[in-house]
Amino acid sequence: MVKRQIHVGQVLMPPAIFTGLFLALWCYKCIMLVLFQNAIIYNPFLPPNARSMRISDFSRQCGGIEWREDRIRSLDGTEIALCISEMSCGHKSDNSPKTPVYILYFQGNASSLPPRLPDISGIMRQLKAETEGPVHYTMVCLSYRGYWTSHDRPSEKGIDLDSEAAFRWMSKLHHDRYKQTEDAPNPIAILWGQSIGCGFATNLAAKTQNAATLPINALLLETPFTNTRAMLTALYPQKWLPYRHLWPFLRNHLDSWANLETIATKAHKPEIYIVEGGKDELVPSDHGRILYKRCQDVQLFAELHTVRGALHNDVMVRKEGKHTIARSIALAVSRAQEAWVDQKPSPHGPPKGKSWA
Repeated sequence: MVKRQIHVGQVLMPPAIFTGLFLALWCYKCIMLVLFQNAIIYNPFLPPNARSMRISDFSRQCGGIEWREDRIRSLDGTEIALCISEMSCGHKSDNSPKTPVYILYFQGNASSLPPRLPDISGIMRQLKAETEGPVHYTMVCLSYRGYWTSHDRPSEKGIDLDSEAAFRWMSKLHHDRYKQTEDAPNPIAILWGQSIGCGFATNLAAKTQNAATLPINALLLETPFTNTRAMLTALYPQKWLPYRHLWPFLRNHLDSWANLETIATKAHKPEIYIVEGGKDELVPSDHGRILYKRCQDVQLFAELHTVRGALHNDVMVRKEGKHTIARSIALAVSRAQEAWVDQKPSPHGPPKGKSWA
């Protein structure tokens, strides 16, 4: 009898150990995903030299578009970096005032701003060809905290503070430029997000738009996803894996789908331009269509464009992608100019007595 009990115990021991190890590993992965989700989502150290790159390393590839670095303080005092470029369009003989257009760019989750500047410069050159009439563009690229030369560590809460600080900085820049001008032209502001940057762009648009800042006229969402929870399901579709079930513990929601409804309640409703990759290997192909349908449901003007054959990071690299993004920005500017004319704003500011001081 004793021998039989010993034999049964020896048989059951290996499966029990294996099952225990599996459960321990399952729990370990759950805990690591929750504790280190910021390190998983944000990758400022890829490639390894990302934080030591300089604008001058890529200046020859920018095709004559000049960039400079500026440093500002986030709302919590964190020092963050900006890449800034300016470009004027229209004939030199045209003496009419140039429409000031401010574009705030939100990058993807990896690398730094300098290696992105050649592609953004290509879009700016294409934008110059697409723009009609006298326009002065100011392109401001935000380096999130923890990225490139910005301080601290990245998180959705912290980067939201950086986004608002950069937008306030742009608003002050406009005010300082035209505060002595009697017939100051009406400004146009566009938020351009790429991948994870779309979440930060819609976060900013959902909670900003007040008298102290520029009016947001359009959002350009390049390869967007609906929210982080949906991406967990897309990346880990297997129901037996723990990741997709941990969404209640997320600290980074980046919920563009929910933000669009809030944006639609604003008095000044921005237009939405969605540009997706035809062969996006990261974001499911239906996310762009879901956001487009969401815009229709909440009565926001929206356009959806698909860049054929483009992977997730290929859109602004491909010629068709550059044209699509540039045309979207140019259309947003043109429609905003028409809206100002229809509303007959005051020459010193926007309608109904609002100001951007």
